[in-house]
Amino acid sequence: MTSADTAAAPGRFAARVRRARESGVLVVQPRMGFADPRRMREGLRAVRDVRAATVGTITVDSYTRVNAYDRALAGVRSGAELNGFPLVAHGPDVTRAVCEGLAGEDFPVQVRHGSALPERLVAAMAAAGVDATEGGPVSYCLPYGRVPLRDSVRAWARCCELIAGRDEPMHLETFGGSMLGQLCPPAVLVAISVLEALFFREHGVRSVSVSYAQQTHPGQDLEALEALRRLAGERLAGMDWHVVLYTFMGVFPRSALGALRLVEESARLAVRGGASRLVVKTAAEAHRIPTVAQNVDALEFAAAVAADEAGRARPRAAATGVYEDAALLVDSVLELSGTVGGALLRAFATGVLDVPYCLHPDNANRARAAVDPWGVLRWADPGRVPVASGSGPVASGSAPRASVGAQGLLGMLGFNERRFDAEDLLGFRPREGVYA
Repeated sequence: MTSADTAAAPGRFAARVRRARESGVLVVQPRMGFADPRRMREGLRAVRDVRAATVGTITVDSYTRVNAYDRALAGVRSGAELNGFPLVAHGPDVTRAVCEGLAGEDFPVQVRHGSALPERLVAAMAAAGVDATEGGPVSYCLPYGRVPLRDSVRAWARCCELIAGRDEPMHLETFGGSMLGQLCPPAVLVAISVLEALFFREHGVRSVSVSYAQQTHPGQDLEALEALRRLAGERLAGMDWHVVLYTFMGVFPRSALGALRLVEESARLAVRGGASRLVVKTAAEAHRIPTVAQNVDALEFAAAVAADEAGRARPRAAATGVYEDAALLVDSVLELSGTVGGALLRAFATGVLDVPYCLHPDNANRARAAVDPWGVLRWADPGRVPVASGSGPVASGSAPRASVGAQGLLGMLGFNERRFDAEDLLGFRPREGVYA
């Protein structure tokens, strides 16, 4: 039993996930957004009616994510095909109408966005009565642009206080488990996820989810999920929290069967790792923005796989130090300042936190990670990131070289694409036991 099981569940979103967890059912959720309110409403209705435990998603458009509200409004007025729902341009009344009669205790709705400076957006979704949102001062800043981290920390502090002050509490999910989507060592993903949850708590939010994105090795991912649950249980006492897993956020397999195998592995991983919710991708990810029907198919497929996995014996995760590295990193960051926000700023300024291959000006970009031949994501060079004794690049004879060139980087980015397309053609399965 985690601390989440003993804390009061504030809000419809947290309560829905808790009921499913208590019934042994995985909640599945799409990443779906349409500019037209009628189409967005139809998408929500279709997700609500899926033969599975679901929650709804409204994903905003790219103009709204970067605060280009005038361009989003121009798109609405011209009927342009935006790549998401322009929530600020539509306003709270339209957003509320989209959800009216659909959102409820058994089908809460979350807004997913990607904004480093989301104050106006969060105010609009709060006014519309949305149940949940996602993000964080680091995870929605470093990967997506050049907004100074200090500005993002300030903006997210104000957003947290707005969320916490609502009569009907809004649930907040950290996106920290998906920094750049891939090639970030699991311990860093776990640590940033927990640190952002602590930041949310520091500013009054009491219902959170901690996240992790599927990477390139199922055994390592299982270890990371168990480390995330353990660390959250230790550090988030008194809060309502649960774990959410994202289907792989990087380059997707191009074959339909390869893509389905990747989604299948994410659903099995979610059950094995004790996640309460899975954000599902579709078999169309490599080719186009998925339709409503493709999202529905993916949700029903993932739910069926999860139900099958729930009846299987749970495999044992290998112990390679993900928890130890993540705990050390969380402690090392928190020691830098009396506030979590200040500690995050200081950690990136000194390189204690460093996201490999991230070009944001506030990221040191000295650390390097690499995928070894078995798919294990290891440090090639941790830079100034503290690594627990016995882990890191010297822990295995197969650890990659510290130098990672452009060709090697491209190869690593396509690892899962090649692996799952090869499984489609050859029936190949990765080694899941002790890491090579």
